[in-house]
Amino acid sequence: MSNQEENGVQISVEELWYLKDITFRLSSDSPPKQVKIVTQNFNGPCSFIAICNILILRGQIQILPAERTSVSYDFLSHLVGEWLLAACQDVDISAALSTMPITRKGMDLNPLFTNVTSFRPAGAGGELKLFEQAGIKLVHGWLVDPASPEHQVLAKTEDYDTSINLLVEADHLTKGKLVTTEHFTPASPTEPSPEENLSPEDFQKIEDAIVIRNFIESTQSQLTYYGLFALASSLEPGSLVALFRNSHLSVLYKAPGEEAALYTLVTDQVFLHEASVVWERLEDVDGGWSTFVDSDFVRSSPAGGDYAGHTGESALAALEAQAAGMTIEDDADQQLARQLQAEEDQRAQEIYEQRTAERSQREREALRRLPAPEHRQKKKKTDCVVM
Repeated sequence: MSNQEENGVQISVEELWYLKDITFRLSSDSPPKQVKIVTQNFNGPCSFIAICNILILRGQIQILPAERTSVSYDFLSHLVGEWLLAACQDVDISAALSTMPITRKGMDLNPLFTNVTSFRPAGAGGELKLFEQAGIKLVHGWLVDPASPEHQVLAKTEDYDTSINLLVEADHLTKGKLVTTEHFTPASPTEPSPEENLSPEDFQKIEDAIVIRNFIESTQSQLTYYGLFALASSLEPGSLVALFRNSHLSVLYKAPGEEAALYTLVTDQVFLHEASVVWERLEDVDGGWSTFVDSDFVRSSPAGGDYAGHTGESALAALEAQAAGMTIEDDADQQLARQLQAEEDQRAQEIYEQRTAERSQREREALRRLPAPEHRQKKKKTDCVVM
């Protein structure tokens, strides 16, 4: 594994995150400001990167010097820690500081299906304290519509973890049939089948679990249209918040003005050299209608072909430089740089596409692999946010 050096310390390349220059206007009447946002590779801690990018966009922290191209966790954690100490002088921030290293491997967030800002655990400690003391609102749109038939069941279980626990218990009652049979229907408790001897309480648990299973399977993006509308109506124009979706945290921005559209900050490293791809408009639950826009929220027109990953302007500049002529040594260096960049872009693109496919596959398989309650293990932390 290759390493790079930062301040005399050898750092794994996987622990380095590249910086991207964008312009951002915090409000409609403020001038645009150039900032460096942190991009995320496949192993990047999305929760911590989202926190850093919100603080950067707000102007509360700044990455210097201007020529810096990458950062490490240690660099960012010191930057955020110093800001917290200065911003919360009369507040005990030990809980927030102790939570920061947890964000490196993923945070255990458990959303409630009934409110855009409700997560468990909450209170004086826990992983939500870092967001609270940084003044960052944590939101999600995985909400059940109060007018839907699922609402009665999900209003009882409320959160994801409790819903999954009920699903596990019901699957145990059905001897594994609930998660392996697509359209499982339990026999009536008054007329039990030879394989089922269910009490009315058990029968109700299974019926509720079927509702939960169908809701989770039909909302695999962890966003519903009711939740999308709730986000749009609850956020103030100009708001920068952390959005939980697809077991991932991203920066959500509600643009000011009459349109007041919702956008998520594009931090995938695959778009590192794509200056015209800065935000993605959040328009539907599956991303089918989403569009990329630039810093001015104008629809993107990225370059393709040999100059994929660059804007039309940078592609033209590269062609002009090539036409101007170079020495044989310079030309060899340029060819090697282009080859390495092309390999990196190709690998990043493959990872990006693979990540999207794997998320959907993991969510489908999770229900089929649920163990019986007595054998259920504690949830394993992943590189991103998990529930």
